[in-house]
Amino acid sequence: MNIILFSKKARRSSSINLGKNKLLLILLFFVVLLPGGVMYAGYEMGRSEASNLALPGEWEIEMLRHRDELAEATRTARESMNALAVRLGNLQAHTIRLNALGRRLTEKANLGKGEFNFTSPPAQGGPEGEFQTLAEIEVPDFLTSLDELAAQLDDREQQLRVMEAFYMGRELEGEVFPAGRPIEKGWISSYYGMRVDPFTGLQAKHKGLDFAGKDGSGVIASAAGVVTWAGSRYGYGNLVEINHGNGYVTRYGHNSKVLVQTGVEVAKGQRIALMGSSGRSTGPHVHYEVIKNGRLVDPIKYVNAAR
Repeated sequence: MNIILFSKKARRSSSINLGKNKLLLILLFFVVLLPGGVMYAGYEMGRSEASNLALPGEWEIEMLRHRDELAEATRTARESMNALAVRLGNLQAHTIRLNALGRRLTEKANLGKGEFNFTSPPAQGGPEGEFQTLAEIEVPDFLTSLDELAAQLDDREQQLRVMEAFYMGRELEGEVFPAGRPIEKGWISSYYGMRVDPFTGLQAKHKGLDFAGKDGSGVIASAAGVVTWAGSRYGYGNLVEINHGNGYVTRYGHNSKVLVQTGVEVAKGQRIALMGSSGRSTGPHVHYEVIKNGRLVDPIKYVNAAR
């Protein structure tokens, strides 16, 4: 087989004579070797691309890991917010109780409401200082600060309750401590101690105070207590006797009418009888006695204690 070649530069033609063997070799190259090489190159490229396809799988794993981290961070933040909400609720409850205690103590101690006002925030001020952003405060540290504040509020609440109990005790003591005059209107007509007996004319000890007044005017309890006698008694006429506790007992004699019954509780200043002249008496008055730990004492210091 002859192949004729033309050349412009040489301006002549040449020929190549291919034998049968050479022709077979050329056909083998184009028919077998060249396609095989192309197929092998394609195989290698495919395998390379297959290896590169593993990268998206790694990206997916990385994305899943970040997604899990985000979910964990979200859960932690939600738990922290729940913890903050619980702490805030506890602090609000403490504040409400402290404000209520403060208002009661202010009233009991007669403190100025302008100085101790538990219905508005305390007055504060000062020059501008350095500020710390919330981002600079770690959540655990913030929760610890809230716990410390709650502990301080608990301690303050206990102190205020002790003060409240103290003032209530003083108030209760004031209620059961005999003080003031045992009548609504009238005057002292006879003092405690030695005097001339109005019936015999002889010196005798008077064991109480006499308060004269208008017949039927009110007789009142000088302290809170329980009525232990309400009725007629020799020498006293119509008598009311009240036990106030702490060793104190008071008696109110010569009444025209008794308004209470034995066993009932009476309050300080409550009307318990009407003034009269029953029993050993020369006119409308109240014979008032104070007994302390079983002994009759001069009532005048208890009467003057209310002044």
